[in-house]
Amino acid sequence: MINNQTKINGFILSSVSLGFNTFTCLISCIVFLIIIYHLYYNHVKREDKITVVLCSHIYLTILIYAPLLSSMNIRSILGDLYNQSFDSPWCIFSGYLSLVMTFMLYMTFVNQAFYRLIRVVYSQNRRLQSLKLYIILPIIEIIIITPILLCVLIPLNGVTYLPNDHFCNPTFTNIPGILSTAVIVYICPFCCILFIYIHITRFIHQQGNIQILVIKQRQSRDLLIIRRILIIVNLLLVLGIPGMVFIFMFIITGEENPLLARIASFPVSVSEAGLSVALLFSIPQLKKYCSKLTNNKNSDACQSNRARHSTNVIDYWYSIILYYLQFQ
Repeated sequence: MINNQTKINGFILSSVSLGFNTFTCLISCIVFLIIIYHLYYNHVKREDKITVVLCSHIYLTILIYAPLLSSMNIRSILGDLYNQSFDSPWCIFSGYLSLVMTFMLYMTFVNQAFYRLIRVVYSQNRRLQSLKLYIILPIIEIIIITPILLCVLIPLNGVTYLPNDHFCNPTFTNIPGILSTAVIVYICPFCCILFIYIHITRFIHQQGNIQILVIKQRQSRDLLIIRRILIIVNLLLVLGIPGMVFIFMFIITGEENPLLARIASFPVSVSEAGLSVALLFSIPQLKKYCSKLTNNKNSDACQSNRARHSTNVIDYWYSIILYYLQFQ
């Protein structure tokens, strides 16, 4: 059993995490709807469509993942307040689903980087620049990866019910399970993005001044976007350091912090909130179409105000003319 002070600390962690996850849901929903609006009404330029579709995948994944984290926070809060137990098959299922969605979130960044690789290095290959390919790519990935992830984690009892935290998650004391999760979910996607970045960088340096200016500018933009994606993924990995510190402390001392799962998941909630905003400034096409809708609304409001003002002026002069005619 955990003492009252630890319960209070856990309650605060869960409440703040819930706030961040709610904010993430709100921002992701707004941005995702803006993207769908532009795609549905065909406002997106042909050369930007794949990038915008890939961005929609990122925000859709966040929109699914954030409520899963919120449900964990709610269970923790209810468990702390009323000492409820949520140990059930659904709890175990949601734990595995959160791992799959974490992996898919990283894979959406891999897909962005892969598209930049094709645009820069294999620009002549039109099949790999097909919009349909990038629409179905996440579906193919989730079909392939989910069985692999489950086949590795289920024999290791990767996801279990945590009685102190009242939700299901990989237990950090299960070293084989947590290391397998880290390698599949975090390390593999990060290595893919890093490899793509290095490959594109080498390709651009080898080209030198051979390419024409327009192509060089496009390649530089793509490289800049991959660099930003790599920075974002690095930050996501860095925010997992607190959890890793407690894991190493457990390995050394043999004592587990009762709030280890909540401490490790808190930076994830913070990073999700930051990620939903940072992407708007990291990917130029996304920023352009989101700001475009806002500017259109502002211009419509300005035009409405001008029309109202002009109507008032016309009414004013019309009344003056009528008044003058009455005395003629």
